[in-house]
Amino acid sequence: MKAMLISNAKVYAEEETLEGGFIVIRDGKIESVSGSRPVDLPDGTAEIDGSSLNALPGFIDGHIHGADGADVMDATPETLGRMADFLPAEGTTAFLATTITQSKENIERALRNVADYPGRPGQAEVAGIHLEGPFVEKSKAGAQPAEFIIEPDADLFRKWQEISGGNIRAVTLAPEHDPNGEFIDMLRKSGVVPSAGHTGTDFAGMKQAVAQGVSQVTHLCNAMSGIHHRDIGVIGAAFLLRGLKAELISDGIHVSDEMLQLIVDNVGTERLLLITDSMRAKGLPPGGYELGGQPVQVTEDRAVLNDGTLAGSILKMNEAARRMLSLDGVTMRDIADMASANPARQLGLFNRKGSIRAGKDADLVLVDDGLNVRWTICRGEVAYERHEE
Repeated sequence: MKAMLISNAKVYAEEETLEGGFIVIRDGKIESVSGSRPVDLPDGTAEIDGSSLNALPGFIDGHIHGADGADVMDATPETLGRMADFLPAEGTTAFLATTITQSKENIERALRNVADYPGRPGQAEVAGIHLEGPFVEKSKAGAQPAEFIIEPDADLFRKWQEISGGNIRAVTLAPEHDPNGEFIDMLRKSGVVPSAGHTGTDFAGMKQAVAQGVSQVTHLCNAMSGIHHRDIGVIGAAFLLRGLKAELISDGIHVSDEMLQLIVDNVGTERLLLITDSMRAKGLPPGGYELGGQPVQVTEDRAVLNDGTLAGSILKMNEAARRMLSLDGVTMRDIADMASANPARQLGLFNRKGSIRAGKDADLVLVDDGLNVRWTICRGEVAYERHEE
């Protein structure tokens, strides 16, 4: 693997921001980050001119079902490869392949497929699995097929984790179906993130769940109890309970721009995790598609079931980041946190991903000030390049 130099970019490094910085990449890792041009570069070093561009850590999408016609539940190597090839165009360098509530057999096929997937150079890394359901609340099912919802089952989860090759990193569940917290505690102790979602629990229930080990909220504001002046519900819990991180679909559809501003003002960018929750229609024309065996109608900006229920999104990570950057008080450094550092920390990946620091994976995205992606580098390989028109 040839050495690579990114030169003259505004580098949002882990500890500082360098105006006109230089990043040396070798053998898939960041070798050095500095404010001056390195000397003694090896012969044949490829150079990317980062002038007028921002170098950010590659985006990590912790909740994505599909893209470019592929869905995790298709359970084929081609499916994961198609997603992994497509996602660098939006700045994503790693993602959690996210399942949906389905039959045990279908879920197991998807888990086994991730366990067996080898990955390829120059594509986004499948960094694990987000098990969304089937341990959720039927009244808050949203686009999760209600007929496959089941109660939390520790033995079943252990079986699934073995099938997955230990790749399950997060589980969305309704904490009201685990009142004693035994399932939540088992997840936490095994290093898996318990995330409250598709839940009707109230604030007291969330406070108890956090004490038991819940550390995350799945797609904040969607498929959960809202804020009421007598009970602030799950959304209020995300505002008040500092032990909670919160996924956020910032497309202006799942959450309005005004609510996004309220969330930033009250939760803070240090606890937000930008996700897409996208389905297979992302990157494809409007029309009829499928999610979890259910028909989905896709327009220019959204995906819905026949009854109008939102069915994931067609959002891209750089678009999610752009909308957040337009809010009052949000900076490019905040984008690096919400789209990269925060999810890496939450998912146990920060030792090798989520920031620009020597020794970490060379997962980088170069964007202009409008968050248009110009280059994406996945573990030292150029995975996407947008040429000037």
